[in-house]
Amino acid sequence: MKESLRTRIWQRLHTAFPERQIYIRSDGRVQFFTFGPLMQATLSAITLAFLGWVAFTSVNVVFKDRIIATKDRRYQQMQSAYESRVADLQLSYDELNGALVGAEDRFKAITDELEGNHDAISQLLQRRAALQASVAGYQPVQKASVTIEPAPESAGTPPAAAGGGELLMMPQTMEPHPRTARPARATLLQGAVEKLTGAIFGSKQASAARNEREHPLLRSIAANEAQLARLKASQHALLSRTEQDVAQDITRLEGVLKLAGFDPDALVARVSDETGAMGGPLIPLAQIGSATDAAFDGLITRIAARLDELSSVVGALRAMPLGMPVQGPDYGISSGFGARYDPFTKRLAFHAGLDFTGPWGSDIRATSPGVVTWAGPRGPYGQLVEIDHGLGLKTRYAHLRAVSVRVGDKVEKGTPVGRLGSSGRSTGPHLHYEVWFDDAARNPRKFIEAGRHVLKE
Repeated sequence: MKESLRTRIWQRLHTAFPERQIYIRSDGRVQFFTFGPLMQATLSAITLAFLGWVAFTSVNVVFKDRIIATKDRRYQQMQSAYESRVADLQLSYDELNGALVGAEDRFKAITDELEGNHDAISQLLQRRAALQASVAGYQPVQKASVTIEPAPESAGTPPAAAGGGELLMMPQTMEPHPRTARPARATLLQGAVEKLTGAIFGSKQASAARNEREHPLLRSIAANEAQLARLKASQHALLSRTEQDVAQDITRLEGVLKLAGFDPDALVARVSDETGAMGGPLIPLAQIGSATDAAFDGLITRIAARLDELSSVVGALRAMPLGMPVQGPDYGISSGFGARYDPFTKRLAFHAGLDFTGPWGSDIRATSPGVVTWAGPRGPYGQLVEIDHGLGLKTRYAHLRAVSVRVGDKVEKGTPVGRLGSSGRSTGPHLHYEVWFDDAARNPRKFIEAGRHVLKE
């Protein structure tokens, strides 16, 4: 097959280039040169190559300037495109960097604002917790009825004048006061700051891959800002709930004062006059959040004012003798407040307190905190203890067997002040208990009813 291919090529070469001879005659002599097919083909190839090279060089010489100009234009276009691309990348970088700086500034402003708000809320809640500890002693107690069985009536005491022995509850029961827990200390805020710090330092190694709209750092900052916005909303919700809780406390405690027969506003005003009722932590508005957050500032201001009001109400309530001077089932009321037949003269007379019968020598206890202003014999009262509770309120414990305190002693609610006896103008062992307000006797039954409604004995 190779021989056949070679034969065909050779035949075509002889056909295209048949053998030729060139004769040269000079000086009567004739010479000739023979050119075979192979030589002719070789010379033809050399000639074509030479002519092609001549044509190529001629075209380069003729169109050199144009070719150079075309190359320059292409180079300039490439350079211009490259510079434009670099400029676009620089512009994108600057815009993204500006966006990052702005986002970081906004984030820092939000975190600073939230930290300031958190500090203000913490101060308010601390004060709220302190007041709540005072209010805790005046929680509603659900009792169907509270009865003090009367002792056998004396012959000289008509039942109507004695006032009866049963202390009934109000028909409705006050709802328990809802508690508001103190929030955890800035857990979300700390996590958001940590995420932002990690994202900023991580972005320095991937700056070439930044994108103005879809950069992961911007998405992370946006997510953190949304989280902080939710935290801010939760702060507002917490303050709103706290304001409602404080208002409920004030309303409930004022109801106790009304049960005792007092005007809450007048009594709170008296607390303000005696104590100044000005106090609590100093919370400048400039330190409790952004000046643009008027809602937060308003809530803080209102809650601070309500806490002042609650503090005054608690102060008034602490002075109220709401407790029982005697404890246990062995006591009864032998004589009520108001008109009665005097056991000695057998005539109608005014009885300025309640008489409690009970075991001889049993403890008599203070019904509210105060200072002892009398401790000893006092005419028909016999052995008497008088306690000043402030705000014009005083209580007296008369006909005692023995006195356990001295003048000037500070006593708390439930402190023993003496022992039940029958000293002074008395027909038998009992406690004569009086409540005075502004030098006028008040019915102790109202105070006991109010105390039975809220005090946990």
